[in-house]
Amino acid sequence: MAAEASQVNERDAATAQVIDELKALYKEKLLPMEQASKFDYFHTPFMTDAEFDSRPSVLLVGQYSTGKTSFIRYLLGTDFPGQRIGPEPTTDRFVAVVHGDDEHIVPGNALCVAPDLPFRGLEKFGMSFLNKFEGSQLPNKVLENITLVDTPGILSGSKQRDDRGYDFVQVCRWFAERCDMILLLFDAHKLDISDEFRTVIESFKGHDDKIRCVLNKADQIDRQRLMRVYGALMWAMGKVLKTPEVLRVYIGSFWDQPLLYEDLANLFEKEENDLMSDLRDLPRNSAVRKINELVKRARLAKVNAHLISYLKSQMPSFSGHAKKQKELIADLAKVFRTVHKTQNLPIGDFPTDLQAFGAKLTELNFTKFNKIKQKHLDQTEQLLSVDIPRLMEQLPRQLYDRSNEMPVNDVAAKMASIATTPPPPPLSSTTSYSRENGGAAAEEEESLPDVPVEPPKPKAANPFAKKAEKAANPFAKKTALVWPPGEKKAEYDALFATFNPNAEGKLDGEQAVEALQSTDLDQDNLFKVWELAAHRGDGMLDSEEFALAMFLVEKVKA
Repeated sequence: MAAEASQVNERDAATAQVIDELKALYKEKLLPMEQASKFDYFHTPFMTDAEFDSRPSVLLVGQYSTGKTSFIRYLLGTDFPGQRIGPEPTTDRFVAVVHGDDEHIVPGNALCVAPDLPFRGLEKFGMSFLNKFEGSQLPNKVLENITLVDTPGILSGSKQRDDRGYDFVQVCRWFAERCDMILLLFDAHKLDISDEFRTVIESFKGHDDKIRCVLNKADQIDRQRLMRVYGALMWAMGKVLKTPEVLRVYIGSFWDQPLLYEDLANLFEKEENDLMSDLRDLPRNSAVRKINELVKRARLAKVNAHLISYLKSQMPSFSGHAKKQKELIADLAKVFRTVHKTQNLPIGDFPTDLQAFGAKLTELNFTKFNKIKQKHLDQTEQLLSVDIPRLMEQLPRQLYDRSNEMPVNDVAAKMASIATTPPPPPLSSTTSYSRENGGAAAEEEESLPDVPVEPPKPKAANPFAKKAEKAANPFAKKTALVWPPGEKKAEYDALFATFNPNAEGKLDGEQAVEALQSTDLDQDNLFKVWELAAHRGDGMLDSEEFALAMFLVEKVKA
């Protein structure tokens, strides 16, 4: 254990060193070009030390009553200051749930000027937003490694958008640009995507790699309806994101109430483990993400500097400045094409919203722009081609120790050591598709595409299994099972009847365990007996399986 802790500390120290070097490189080689080309005005504010040093963050977005706040409470394993949970729209503000020594609420204005928190850039949205922004601080093991951001539930219609007093979509985009993961929460009973929710999701374009979907409250519908709802969700998200890639969807019920349909408990547990594994990856992957974000920022800053320099060069020497400036703004597409061709810059690095970029240009005087300096270009090129690859090489090769099994007793225990506990093995599944009539919503019944049908029922867990079993040896010799002699079968059937089989003629899990434990065989051998006898994999024993099990027990005891 001491050796493992030492390895973890070494990996954490190496990661921290990379972050410190990244911070220094930004100030030395990229910030000067950003300042000269007004990058903070056209795109995002200059980066602060807090943004480099901050914990990874998770943004939760969804329509009202999809369980965003309940999800945070479930993850933390406790209530947090200012939480509001209910079936009606209860969360009316953005809430940053952060780690602290005591429990209290921090107003938005104070949160923005906190030197150790990365929220200073939110000041640009004004007092109307800051009055609807607050921090919930509490001591919690989970929050020592990640920060959670809760958002107001999104309603249908335009009334709430007009009454907010701030640009909700742009605020969500600000958080999306800086967070490490975006969780889109959906209620299994309400899959409709309102116009504003669609706009918010579309504003996340460029950050698709961060998006995950959570199909919450899935325990309240049966297996068949769940598969239809899952298919409808995938279809709806495909229409919004307009991408052939499939988003990762986690299915479960993330609150502390008992499951309504317990036959899906095994699936929900595996999905929860996968989600916890993703969250556990965030602290160690934060260095890689920050490097990735800085590379994207450097490429955008390079394009921005060339655009500003080109606009400056097109201004006449003496008169007609205003007229020429209007012409350039009116034909920004041509400006972008010219810079793209002359400077050999990737078109994908250019701003995608010409109208918004042009609106900002109208407020400026092109004659006061700075021409690009070759020194700044050389520094940026060195950053991208030399410094960043060097930092990537310095990152620890092995970020995780996967030798131990993660405990699965409760969420707080799973997340108590986010940075050091290894994730569980991923859930692998095979999905088939078929044409079905019907769907999750009556009005779209005929337009639903092919949706996944119910997958093959997974083999029930062996009740005599230990926490970790060694993988099967692929080179082991195969021995044929010996079927019980005919004269013993009647004896086994009589014994089988004494355990009161159910209407299907089977012993359920508890009855089967009781029957086998009554043989006084040790657990290791009972595990092997079950593996050989319970070949149907439904967690029960019929008369044939029971007879084989009892025959094997007698052979072991002989």
